[in-house]
Amino acid sequence: WSNTGSMNYARVSHRASLLTNGRVLITGGYNDGFLNSAELYDPSTEIWTLTAAMHNTRQGHTSSVLTNGNVLVTGGSYLNTAELYEPSKESWTITTTMNYARQWHTASVLSNEKVLVAGGRIGNVHLNSTELYDPSTGTWTLTSAMNHARQGHVSALTNGKVLVVGGHDGNTYLNSAELYDPSTETWTLTSNMNYARHGHTISVFRDGKVLVTGGENGAYLNSAEVYDPSTGMWTLTTAMNHARYDHVASLVSNEKVLVVGGWNGVALSSAEFYDLSTGTWTTIYSMNFGRQGPRSSVLTNGKVLVTGGWSGSTNLNSAELYESKTETWTTTDSIKG
Repeated sequence: WSNTGSMNYARVSHRASLLTNGRVLITGGYNDGFLNSAELYDPSTEIWTLTAAMHNTRQGHTSSVLTNGNVLVTGGSYLNTAELYEPSKESWTITTTMNYARQWHTASVLSNEKVLVAGGRIGNVHLNSTELYDPSTGTWTLTSAMNHARQGHVSALTNGKVLVVGGHDGNTYLNSAELYDPSTETWTLTSNMNYARHGHTISVFRDGKVLVTGGENGAYLNSAEVYDPSTGMWTLTTAMNHARYDHVASLVSNEKVLVVGGWNGVALSSAEFYDLSTGTWTTIYSMNFGRQGPRSSVLTNGKVLVTGGWSGSTNLNSAELYESKTETWTTTDSIKG
């Protein structure tokens, strides 16, 4: 790993989206207050550039790249507002508000181009409500509610359905999982994970299988499990070398999952690969900084960009690049405002 140029703002719990032009858009997060700033990383020049700020400060929001290339940002900081970023103009436009304010929810882009937003919380109220955003009309429509209220869960699209996994309902950590079928707009419970978990990661392989890693349920977890949509069953796989919560996972081109950072009492710099074909984990070179709550993006050149996070003593504005071919982390130039 090696450091890239620092972002203009230190941030944790921000969002990162890979744009259709190959750049990475970073939005919001927290650094002694909620942030509305946004910045762009250009892999071709390895330079950061400030772009227009969002209309609202946001932490715990979602960021989704639509099929038209625009980015939809929703909620966070207990907001019901949503806004669209247009990369060609580098500008933000307010779109219609969601039916419910929500933070720490999930958003999934469906094959019909709509965006499904699920769960989250407003203060101490945990939500099971879900709603659909239609980019063609710019409107939100309530759809059927999940079977369980949850925040801090994860979601992924597999075999045309949205799989929502784990989280916390305000009273207990959840091991439940459920599937949303866009064709019927209904939720169906599927089998439970072997472990309840919150602050975990989710990754989808080409064959539709889903890997869930780590998180916490009163204790930090190193366990990992695989969901097979063809059977609807979870299977424990080899545990990670390090327990970790609030980490990131990236599916790289060779069908391996790179897991980095997180927290297990200290901010972690460690990194490891999961190989689905062998069901094993391999430790690789650590990052230069321990990071809880960073974000990762797989660039079009195959490198993995990791940004920000909490070091255990301060929020970070640093970023690092991992080159899978050489198994090294490298640096880029600083942000140009």
